[in-house]
Amino acid sequence: MRRLRVSAVTVAALLLAACAGPQRPATPVAVVPPVVSQDTAKPAVPDVKWKRVAWSDVPSGWQMAGSGAAWQTGCRVLAADSQWAALCQADQSALNDVNWWQSQFDVYQVSTTDGNVSGMLTGYYEPYLSGSLSRTSRFNYPVYGVPADLLTLDMSALYPELKGSRVRGRVEGKRVLPYWSREAIEAGKLPADTPVLAWVDDPVALFFLQVQGSGRIRLADGRQVRLGYADQNGYPYQSIGRELIRRGELTLDQASMQGIQAWAKRNPSRLQGLLNVNPSYVFFRQLPDSNEGPIGSLNVPLTEGYSIAVDTRSVPLGAPVLLETQLPDSTQAARRLVMAQDTGGAIRGAVRADLFTGLGDAAGQLAGRMRQPLKYWVLWPKGKPLPAEMPR
Repeated sequence: MRRLRVSAVTVAALLLAACAGPQRPATPVAVVPPVVSQDTAKPAVPDVKWKRVAWSDVPSGWQMAGSGAAWQTGCRVLAADSQWAALCQADQSALNDVNWWQSQFDVYQVSTTDGNVSGMLTGYYEPYLSGSLSRTSRFNYPVYGVPADLLTLDMSALYPELKGSRVRGRVEGKRVLPYWSREAIEAGKLPADTPVLAWVDDPVALFFLQVQGSGRIRLADGRQVRLGYADQNGYPYQSIGRELIRRGELTLDQASMQGIQAWAKRNPSRLQGLLNVNPSYVFFRQLPDSNEGPIGSLNVPLTEGYSIAVDTRSVPLGAPVLLETQLPDSTQAARRLVMAQDTGGAIRGAVRADLFTGLGDAAGQLAGRMRQPLKYWVLWPKGKPLPAEMPR
């Protein structure tokens, strides 16, 4: 199939034609507005507030075993920014000392605009899947790369107030349409030349690979294929766990990753219908083989237990964050200095974070059980201006 190339200017013109008043163009153009992706669409005024507090008001007893490593990894990107550059020169001994952080950073408690400081911490991980580079009777579920006909339009080029919002779509004849939903993709609507990076044997594991956004495929000869998020079809994420709760088939306590997997084993004939409840579909890219963590939105590898995904309306990427929570199966408060190095389609809200728990099944078990209470404080370099978009 010939690769279709359409410029952003062309798509913008088509979308503007759809939004304008009655017109009679020489060649009629029909436009169905593509879906604005939830992973990037942001309201103009976020429901978040930063309040500067004294260090004496912040809980003590930080867990920092991996904080310095996570910070130094983030500095691969942050060091190019003048407000972070000097801080990125700190040696490991300084990074292990709470006093250094207190001397270099001011601290801000994050809340909603009405003062609610409580939120939720969930977990995510890097899964291992068994797979093959060719389709077999066992491995017959494709892991797709980015389709050639997937278009992305930066909406701020049309509407500055939608800065950060993007539209995904496709061109069909003279029409701009939303991109294919999960249901349509599973029905075979992708272009025939869409790259397949690997084949796996478990549709539920593939679904959760998309939810996690990265993973590794074990091949029979011992090699592995590392995969990272490349793009998405433009539809907002919908929770299949929430759908099973709505149907009365799982309770809130049962609607973990493990609970959903157990439901799938009991209901194989109903599985695809459930997966289609989430129209969002993630496409991957192959990453170089490495022992480092998956690449987050900051474009650096994530550190197990010390990297979080955040809503960037609440916390800028790269910022250190002191989080207070209670880990699963524990009655003790956990206080940890982590780094905001990733984002996620389901991570929305003023006090909301997703903790990267690591690689493999044990990390997945922990991530699947995490739905924990959360409070957090952002650390910001002393004497440096706050991000303009953060209300305070």
